[in-house]
Amino acid sequence: MGKPHPIELRERVVGYVEAGHSHRQAARVFSVSPRFVNDMVNLKRESGSLAPKRQGNPGCGKLSAYADWVRGRLAEEGDVTLNALRLELQELHGVKVHTGSVGAWLHRLGLSHKKNPGGQRTWAPQGAQGPHLVV
Repeated sequence: MGKPHPIELRERVVGYVEAGHSHRQAARVFSVSPRFVNDMVNLKRESGSLAPKRQGNPGCGKLSAYADWVRGRLAEEGDVTLNALRLELQELHGVKVHTGSVGAWLHRLGLSHKKNPGGQRTWAPQGAQGPHLVV
């Protein structure tokens, strides 16, 4: 997401329009779009301020209300798959989400873990059957 225009530019554009110039003329003078000028004039009229609004996700999603439940659930049985948690959320609480969303949510809560503490791939012993890494 892009950065908001500086507050000084916002003030100068609105001041130019308030001095009696048109929105399109202000856009040409300050090399911005007419939409930007309209938005700034509306923002000043509605809020009285030209401060940019917060960008991005406000941090509340449909899973936020269940943080305590999932902490308790993982305290009971720490070895739960993401899919099992997703199904329990759907069955017990009526919340339908994707498995990846549950994984990202657990990571944000600091509850994700790797089975291998170093985060390294495990090596199959010599002569073991199944897939293994070859160097």
